[in-house]
Amino acid sequence: MGDDVNPDRDDLPLRANTSHILVRHYVLDLDIHFHTQVITGTLVLFLEPGPGAGEGAWAGEGPGAGEGDLYTAQPSKTADSWEDESNGDFTLVLDCCDLAVSKVEELDVASVLDLLGLLEEVRGEESVVEPQPGSQSAVLIQRLISLPATQWKKQHHLYSQCSRAPASESGRPLVFHTDRWSLQVRHRGTRTPQEFPRALRICYETKPEGGSVRWTKDQDNRSCVYTAGSPINNRALFPCQEPPVAMSTWQARVRAPRGCVVLLSGENQAEPTHLQETGLCSWDYYVTMPMPASTFTLAVGSWSLVPTAQQTALFGAPHSHTGSLDLPFAASPQFMFERSALKDEKHFESGCTVSGENNVSCCHVDYPCRFTEASAWSQRIIPHRVFAPPSLVPKAQFQILPLLPRCLAAAHATLGVHPFPRLDILIVPAGFSSLGMASPHIIFLSQSVLCGERDGVGGVQPGLSLCGSRLCHELSHSWFGLAIGARDWTEEWISEGFATYLEDVIWARAQQLSRTETDEQSKLKALLRWRRLSEELQNSEDQLQILRPNMESTGQVSESGSSFVKHALNPEKNFMQVHYLKGYFLLRFLASKVEDERFLSFFKLFVMKYHGQLILSQDFLQMLLETFPDKERQGLTLEAIHADWLDRPGIPKWLFEGSAAWTQTRLVEEVKAEPVSPFLSLPQSVSFTHRNGAYICCCDDLVCSVVSEVVKWIGLNQSVGRGRKRKRARPKVTPEQLVLLLELLLEEAELSVTSLCTIQRTYNLQEQDAEVRHRWCELVVKHKHTEAYHDVEHFLQHDQAMGVYLYGELMVHEDARQQALARHCLSLLQDEMDQSARRVVEEMVL
Repeated sequence: MGDDVNPDRDDLPLRANTSHILVRHYVLDLDIHFHTQVITGTLVLFLEPGPGAGEGAWAGEGPGAGEGDLYTAQPSKTADSWEDESNGDFTLVLDCCDLAVSKVEELDVASVLDLLGLLEEVRGEESVVEPQPGSQSAVLIQRLISLPATQWKKQHHLYSQCSRAPASESGRPLVFHTDRWSLQVRHRGTRTPQEFPRALRICYETKPEGGSVRWTKDQDNRSCVYTAGSPINNRALFPCQEPPVAMSTWQARVRAPRGCVVLLSGENQAEPTHLQETGLCSWDYYVTMPMPASTFTLAVGSWSLVPTAQQTALFGAPHSHTGSLDLPFAASPQFMFERSALKDEKHFESGCTVSGENNVSCCHVDYPCRFTEASAWSQRIIPHRVFAPPSLVPKAQFQILPLLPRCLAAAHATLGVHPFPRLDILIVPAGFSSLGMASPHIIFLSQSVLCGERDGVGGVQPGLSLCGSRLCHELSHSWFGLAIGARDWTEEWISEGFATYLEDVIWARAQQLSRTETDEQSKLKALLRWRRLSEELQNSEDQLQILRPNMESTGQVSESGSSFVKHALNPEKNFMQVHYLKGYFLLRFLASKVEDERFLSFFKLFVMKYHGQLILSQDFLQMLLETFPDKERQGLTLEAIHADWLDRPGIPKWLFEGSAAWTQTRLVEEVKAEPVSPFLSLPQSVSFTHRNGAYICCCDDLVCSVVSEVVKWIGLNQSVGRGRKRKRARPKVTPEQLVLLLELLLEEAELSVTSLCTIQRTYNLQEQDAEVRHRWCELVVKHKHTEAYHDVEHFLQHDQAMGVYLYGELMVHEDARQQALARHCLSLLQDEMDQSARRVVEEMVL
């Protein structure tokens, strides 16, 4: 896995001094320029002194203040003079990278007539620090920020008006300086955060090479741009406070060429306004729920809205759901009982307020919360739209649209109120480096989740398994990752481990599986993930395997609020799944201690308490132990979980010892084989016993079926060349079974060309989902099956979200033809590849 982990290169600095001053609201006014690949515009910040504003340690403050030698400003002609000229002035530090800032100015908000009315109103109670007497602008902005949630429309109207106010003519200029990671702003003669201007306008433009946005072509070769979920987040899109504690709301107006669709993480479903004088269209979005700036998402392109006429073709109307999906979440007596019991244990008392029609206890800052709306409790399916390039509209129409209502209803049944009022889904360009990315109100999906045309079998098309499970994964992030976020970004498992665990639960409910079918599917997926995790842990640095790399220092920041994210810039980390898989198995471990159903009920309780807030691992674990106190007496303690799962690399003892349980759960159907020798290549977790002259597989039904297939294929491979012919009917297997089948066949030292061709025909592998095709490509590369090299080339070009590993396989065998194929694909795709993926592939290939 490349060189050793290098903290100087791999750690991402979060420079913003959020302890001293906080951005409470952003107003963005942006223009999209496809011909130059830049975004120009203005950003208005509405500021409030932070919780540490009264501590007096900000004089001469700059990047890294209070951090010792963690980070040093990048050398520049003005860096030394900037520090020398501070004169003890307070410095606002924003996270910023690859932006050209042309002007920073204070706004004369006192000129906004509608705002002056706030001077006569009672001051809100949410203020942290009183503004200095005599500063009318500070008083106005503080009262604007402090307006109660019931007046959010008035508040956003005033924010918009203030953003267009003229520059202040106070006589004291604002000066600014940029280095590699930050924008620093000073107001001459201002020594404290309380005295610092409360409303700033920044004029800037992005750079084509900026890492926060991707300028590329869609699948129909039309220009588009989107925020790519970069490791540097949004700091190359707009100057912001990146630490997650800087929760803010935002408004955005985006102008783009007519014919483009602008999608953005906003609560409203924006409609374009045609601007006759410029020929452009303007789109306006807003959010009222405070969120970290990293969750802001933008996509502009010639996307097509996928029509909904065929939405019920495969599954029927959404109201026809049966079983658990038919019961409105709010009406669940079991939940209401547990919720009341939890209140009795005082989980909701500290810092929480009761509000709304349901008398819901909310512990977050004041905002218009859906958990307080009676209508939201019964809204199983929120309004949703799907967008795609025109060439992919048919697939999206018949694969995503039918699944989405079921997945939304199943997520609601599992976790409760949808935290966000609507949802857009976009099929992003082929160069997107992940299968999906969730943001408030919008989900990006890779084209790799779509499969070829297949006949449906039963309630759900077999080929839709990857699409459905990925949808459920991203929907889970609405609760874990967005409505509940990690206070320390190094605890990535809080988002990804939870979503991986919950995707199985939600997807099983969306398919309306029986309890037995759900259990079988869960164990098969656990087995696949166990194999993947084991392999990854064998091929990665120890430091990258720790779920809580800051250990007891997790959540701690410097006096100014600045910090860093360990290993965030390591390009290999972006393609690792340790936080997904190890976090998933930690939750399985906890579920095994308290029983699955009780564990899922606890999830609902946890969401009720912590929605709208940031958490650390111990918040979840401590509440779990308090809810089930008998488990702590049985040895399940916070210290033990930290030691076994969160603070050390490698495989926890429970996981290593318990992995066999996913294949040795009960005696099932007999698997007859010719000699015993074929079994020697199977994993140790798959065991056989000899009874009455036959070999019997001791494993789960789904796994046993796969083992049977493997044995047959090994037997067929051994018979090749001995005149034995065998005609096989196409078996009915799930995609997950196919993945396991191909993984087990990958452990065979040799497979003949005849066997490979027969496997491909039998399972129609070219039409399977991307997970299956990826394993097929591995088989092709391992056994140098030249006739199928076109499958590998097709995969690398069209499934870039999953293809990075294959480049390494092509190079490692030192086969000239395979290496030429890798270099050829890289040369074709390098301009459209994700930056992190390109760096990793270039290290392998060049």
